[in-house]
Amino acid sequence: MKAAVSSARLRRLSIILGKMRSLLLAYSGGVDSTFLLKAAVDELSPEAVAAVTAVSLTYPEEELAHARTVCRKFGVRHIVIKTHELKDKRFSSNPVERCYYCKSELFRRLEALRRRLGLRYVADASNASDLKDFRPGSRAKKIFGVRSPLQEAGITKKEVRSLSRKLNLPTWNKPSMACLASRIPYGSRITASALKRISRAERFLRSIGFNQVRTRDYGTLCSIEVAAGKISALIAARNRILRYLKHLGYSHVTLDLGGYRTGSLNEALNAKRAIRTFKRRTR
Repeated sequence: MKAAVSSARLRRLSIILGKMRSLLLAYSGGVDSTFLLKAAVDELSPEAVAAVTAVSLTYPEEELAHARTVCRKFGVRHIVIKTHELKDKRFSSNPVERCYYCKSELFRRLEALRRRLGLRYVADASNASDLKDFRPGSRAKKIFGVRSPLQEAGITKKEVRSLSRKLNLPTWNKPSMACLASRIPYGSRITASALKRISRAERFLRSIGFNQVRTRDYGTLCSIEVAAGKISALIAARNRILRYLKHLGYSHVTLDLGGYRTGSLNEALNAKRAIRTFKRRTR
């Protein structure tokens, strides 16, 4: 039954992409955007698709090389742009609607690029599972007319991985990545130094075997999240980890016993209050 559901949604995705005819994809190189890029190329053609990767301090720098490799493999135009969200105080002050301001800048630039390239739509790779979380950036999508084919087809994150595996995509089991600003609690200022420190901390932890990891930055305190099955391994390596993270400037390093999960900093939000605040500030 599950296979039939996935197949039906994949057919729905093909129909959606076929009707779009051409698109400019916001491409991070991650699991979702690589799957969508492959689906778009297969349904349309490499010439009808272009991929754009936005590079800034919030984007893990090692991801760019992977994004370039995938685009070359698929024969797709790959455009790299630099974004400057830290210059926007509405973003760097880190309110609950932070993502709205970042996505607004990105989609404004992508819409201008889409027109220059003569493509019909800007698309992103949001999936159906994302609808369960607090996503202020979705309002920016509506304003700029950005399409989300995976959501429209009802394809979940789990299905993206399953379908990616069937297509032999190298990202099918790639750890989930996210904007590095998501490691900083709402209300704490986002700075270049904090983002660089987070990037270095997570790169180090991945290098010693913790592929799915988040380091939540609370100033002088770092809280580490790893998969539940990796907690004992992290404890065993605690002295090595502690030395490196203290070298980065953290005076306290803790382990989150809840383990890795996406959007863990959203758990502290009162969802209804956050949504009301977001709507009021972005009218």
